[in-house]
This record gives sequence, structure tokens and C-alpha cells, in this order.
Amino acid sequence: LERSPPQSPGPGKAGDAPNRRSGHVRGARVLSPPGRRARLSSPGPSRSSEAREELRRHLVGLIERSRVVIFSKSYCPHSTRVKELFSSLGVECNVLELDQVDDGARVQEVLSEITNQKTVPNIFVNKVHVGGCDQTFQAYQSGLLQKLLQEDLAYDYDLIIIGGGSGGLSCAKEAAILGKKVMVLDFVVPSPQGTSWGLGGTCVNVGCIPKKLMHQAALLGQALCDSRKFGWEYNQQVRHNWETMTKAIQNHISSLNWGYRLSLREKAVAYVNSYGEFVEHHKIKATNKKGQETYYTAAQFVIATGERPRYLGIQGDKEYCITSDDLFSLPYCPGKTLVVGASYVALECAGFLAGFGLDVTVMVRSILLRGFDQEMAEKVGSYMEQHGVKFLRKFIPVMVQQLEKGSPGKLKVLAKSTEGTETIEGVYNTVLLAIGRDSCTRKIGLEKIGVKINEKSGKIPVNDVEQTNVPYVYAVGDILEDKPELTPVAIQSGKLLAQRLFGASLEKCDYINVPTTVFTPLEYGCCGLSEEKAIEVYKKENLEIYHTLFWPLEWTVAGRENNTCYAKIICNKFDHDRVIGFHILGPNAGEVTQGFAAAMKCGLTKQLLDDTIGIHPTCGEVFTTLEITKSSGLDITQKGCCG
Repeated sequence: LERSPPQSPGPGKAGDAPNRRSGHVRGARVLSPPGRRARLSSPGPSRSSEAREELRRHLVGLIERSRVVIFSKSYCPHSTRVKELFSSLGVECNVLELDQVDDGARVQEVLSEITNQKTVPNIFVNKVHVGGCDQTFQAYQSGLLQKLLQEDLAYDYDLIIIGGGSGGLSCAKEAAILGKKVMVLDFVVPSPQGTSWGLGGTCVNVGCIPKKLMHQAALLGQALCDSRKFGWEYNQQVRHNWETMTKAIQNHISSLNWGYRLSLREKAVAYVNSYGEFVEHHKIKATNKKGQETYYTAAQFVIATGERPRYLGIQGDKEYCITSDDLFSLPYCPGKTLVVGASYVALECAGFLAGFGLDVTVMVRSILLRGFDQEMAEKVGSYMEQHGVKFLRKFIPVMVQQLEKGSPGKLKVLAKSTEGTETIEGVYNTVLLAIGRDSCTRKIGLEKIGVKINEKSGKIPVNDVEQTNVPYVYAVGDILEDKPELTPVAIQSGKLLAQRLFGASLEKCDYINVPTTVFTPLEYGCCGLSEEKAIEVYKKENLEIYHTLFWPLEWTVAGRENNTCYAKIICNKFDHDRVIGFHILGPNAGEVTQGFAAAMKCGLTKQLLDDTIGIHPTCGEVFTTLEITKSSGLDITQKGCCG
């Protein structure tokens, strides 16, 4: 049930068909009776944007003022069924027969933009978009339709958002700017180690922000080593202080938490630090940390609960292991660390811990960076291995035992091979699990209102306007099925969702060519398709892959490795060599990738790259001089920083 975007219908009787004559057909008020063709929009160029926008205002005005509106076609049996249903309920409806108005086809086009539904009947009840015939009967059978008809929109809030992370806050603030009464419910269930945090979600508290800051701390250690070659002389022993770093990072995070609360307050968004759970349609229970329960109702809901780290399900995992939920505020240096997993979280954490001089081992079940380009993933792992990170391939832990308590203590890990009967054991101070994340969707009462989730993953399937199968419930962020799990994606989709629900916008979130960067010691940035995916979609013979190794100028004097950094673009030969995959392994890869991602949105081709003059000397300029293709088999090693 999608509430129609509020919009002023303008002066006069906007929304009514001119010369409308009311008629009654089984309790329905017919806006355009047989034999009388009406026009909803003003005369003029049928394709002009002004006429289209005026028609949209007319339709929105009609929906806003009517208890029930049925956009129908007189000969459609499904439309007839719906009209008979409302007649049997004794409900008077406004019916617009699209086959009996002059601009019916255009009405249906604009309706499709508003509702994302191309067919009739198209039904609104009390400004809420119910859907078509099947959805209306489903709503009737579940009792939801009757509730909508009974409710005079007497809800506590226009919108309640469950989850105060990036996507939820973005949606809340935008809805409030558009004049809606909004509530955000946010409650952090402490990790098994007892860690919790403030408003802002994973990214701010236990994700992107502290991760990037710790990555930067490790890069500064490398810069100190490089600085001697550039003439910096210092004699005192340089060492890293974990406590100083974590205190500074946590202070910064606390300032962000406060900033989010202040921003909500300034926009009159109600923030409640309670756990939200659906109890019935349009109603949730909010339980605070003292166990006190309060109930709230809303016309629309957005689920933005995010994900939490997964555990292994073995003896000792929750008792003795930590996850990224705990690492960034750990009050002591983790010491010798085993990182379990090969996700980007695993490799990023392993990378900066090794950068602080710690003994780090990564235990990998199968491949590195699943879902990413595997050539790039192996290069990431190879660089880490060359810089002191040990990898245990094809092993999984089966038991974790505590040998000594302490800060840190000592843990024994027993692991077995994934390819045979071999077992190994090792002793570590800290075991960090980074084996994936689970969606927080199973304990918020979704089953009570019929919201479907993927039973295996917990993800929520949505349509292209982030709407679940229960039409007044939407979802954004990492819990969406088959969508990128990235903070900027959640922010964008949340903002656009609010603009569609409560503003005049029809813009949808574009999930194609979303750039990202893995902040390993040598950063990996990418946008578009991996080589494996490109071959699967386009076939190898239809692709041309340009690549090269390169040597950043900053690395030359420092004496760091040549022919380690790598750039690659994947082009569709039969679409003007359009760039469908962009990959870079090198310093500041995130900064480089961001600019090229914008170019890819604009349809970047190999010729456009060739026509672009590079900025010298930079890493990014390498993409303006790519000449060697993989298919040629030519050597890509470089002799100097400029090739």
C-alpha cells in the first residue's frame, strides 16, 4: 500500500474530470459514465511536460480527496470483480473508466509512474495504494483492507523507521523536511562480548568510519618507514599505542552520534532508543532497555535494521571470539590475532592490524573476496602476504578454547581442512570472526503482518521502489535482497524513497555501476562488473580487457616494489568499447575510483579514456594510456613510474 505523494492540486477542482457527471453503479460513483468522454488534462501538446505534470496534479488531487479510487476499464473482468467487492462492502468509490476518457492512455502512463503498476484495476484506499485485483483481494482476506477503510488515517505518525543507521536516518530526515511526522526507533542489542554503541548504525560506529581511521593509522606507519628515504631523520623508537588510537577514534564517533541526534531534533523527528517489533498491521511495540513497552502506529513503515556479524556455531565462538562489533572499541591491543574469514571486513582488519606490527594470520575457507574480481582479490592477498600477513588456506575452525584469561588472554584454536582429514591447532591472543553478516529481520514481528523474507538469508525481497510484499512497508539498506551492501547506497535509496512517498519525485535508486573500495593495505577500487561476471554476461569473445602494472612515483624513492599496483578495464567490443568493469589496485584507490565511477554513469568508452589527458604524475593517469590487451599476451611489466 503506497501512499500517494502529497501535492497541491492547484486552484479550482483539480482532480475532477471537466463536465463530470456522477452516476451510480453498484455503489460506485463513476467519473466518466458511458457515452460521455471526458478529458482529464488541458488541451495542448499531448507530449509536453507541462501537460503531463498538470495531469499528475489532477490525479494526485483526486486520490487525496477520495476515500476509494478505482482506475478501471469498463470491459475488464478484474476491474468488475474489484468494483463488486467494494459494492458488497457498502463502500462508495470514485471510479475512473480509462477506456471512456479521451486521455485514458496518458492517465495510465502517469499512474504507472506514480505507482509502479502498469495494469488496471489500480486501487487507492484513503490515499494508500493497494495495488491491483489480486492485491486487493489479498488485503481483504487478511483484514488489511477493512482496517484501511475503517482507519481515518488516525495514526500516531506518518512514517516510522525501524533502524537508526545510514539508510534509516537519511529517509527520516528527508521525510521530515517534506513536512511529515516521523519517528526513528533504534536499539543496539549488545554483542556477545557486551559491546554496544550510539545512534548512527554500523558504518559510523563499527564499520566504515573506524575502519578507515585504523587503515589510515596503519598507512602512517608505512609513511614513517618511507620518510627516512626522503630525508627525515629520527632516532627515537617509534611504536604504535592502541589505547591512544582507539580513544581518539571513539571520541570522534561520539561526536558523530551526538550530531545525528541533534540533526533529528532540529528536524522534529522523534528518536526513541527502543527495540521495534510489529504486533499487528500498522502497529509496533517499542521496548526500551528497562523492558518498558510502548505502542505506536503509523501509516507507513521503513525497515532499516541492517545486519550483524555471523558466528561459527562452534564451541567457544561466542564466549571467546570477537567480531568487528567489538574490535574498534577494544580497550586493549589484540596482540597475536587469528582472523577467520576472507571477506573484505576480514582482509581490511587483518591489514591494519598487521600494519600496527601485530602477528596476524588469516584463515580462509575457500576464496578471497567472494563476489569481487578474483584476479584482483588474489593480488590483494599476495601483497598482504608479502607484507607479513600469514594465510591458512582451506581450513575452518572447529573449536576455540581459553588457555589463559587476560587483556588479551590466550586462546587455542583447533581447525580442520576443508579438503581432507587434516587438523591443525594454534595459540592466539585474539580470534576475530569475519565470516559474513546476518540480516536483522527475524525478530521484529514481520511474520505478524505477512512481510516475506528469504528464509535462508533473512534478506527482504522488494520491488524497484523498495516496497515489500506488504504495500505500506518498505525496506532500505543491507537487508535488501540482491542489492549492494554499502552505506552510500542505503543513504541514496532512503532519501529517494522519502521523496517518492511524500514529495513530487519519481526518481528510483540506481543500483547499477555502484563503485566501492576495499581498504586493504594496498587499496582495491572497482566499479561495474568483475572479469568473471563480464564473461558470464557478455561472453569472453565479445570483451576486450586492457591492463597494466604501474609504479606510483611516491614508491620509487621509498624503494617500494615496482610492478605491484595494477589497473584493468573491461570493455564491451560491440558497444563502442564501453567500459563495463573498472579495477585498480594501488594507493588511494577509493579516490581514483570515485571519479571514474561518474564517468561510467555517463557511458565511458575506451576512446573517451584515450581522449582524456592525464594528470601527471598520478596513479589515475594510467587509465588514459592503457594500450595492452590481455588477449595480446604482451608483457605489462613497467621499467619506471611512467612506464
